[in-house]
Amino acid sequence: MFDELENIRLKCLGCQKCQLCKSRNNIVFSDGVPNSNIVLIGEAPGFYEDQEGKPFVGRSGQLLDKIFESVGLSRQNDIYICNTIKCRPPENRNPLPEEKDACREYLDAQLNILKPKIILLCGAVAVQSLLPDLKLGITKIRGQWFDGPFGAKMMPIFHPSYLLRNPSKEVGKPKWLMWQDMKEIKKLYDEIKNK
Repeated sequence: MFDELENIRLKCLGCQKCQLCKSRNNIVFSDGVPNSNIVLIGEAPGFYEDQEGKPFVGRSGQLLDKIFESVGLSRQNDIYICNTIKCRPPENRNPLPEEKDACREYLDAQLNILKPKIILLCGAVAVQSLLPDLKLGITKIRGQWFDGPFGAKMMPIFHPSYLLRNPSKEVGKPKWLMWQDMKEIKKLYDEIKNK
């Protein structure tokens, strides 16, 4: 598994299938535990991710780590993190369809190697990439389970950058909803681990 993932990462390093290769500092391939039951798929690398070559290392990543820790999970022990694309779009804009298409083989290869039981779609871009037929916004579908590849269960969740912009923890607000989602994710994770 580790060798297979490393081969895909090396292929990404030399990738020039779209114009993002010209402006990247680093590819942002993954972080976390490759033999995990949970894969979190983010949208696209941002400024800090492009600098460090790891996903979710800025303020959003710090919040994401705290969210996972609140239910006893961590990227060091329980989660594999990757993005829909491996290079940062200029000015952190959403990836263009042709950029997502160019990079899709790498994401598919990661999922094919890992065969996770739980896939978390973090943000609208990840949802559109893996549930393209759904035309509802993330606020309507977050917290619901969908059938994913290899028998996985997929759940759309809010992107932590959205939670940073909506910090209220009141009942019904995004942070409160995220907490409900995390409890559901942890419940399924524990059931899978205890089988």
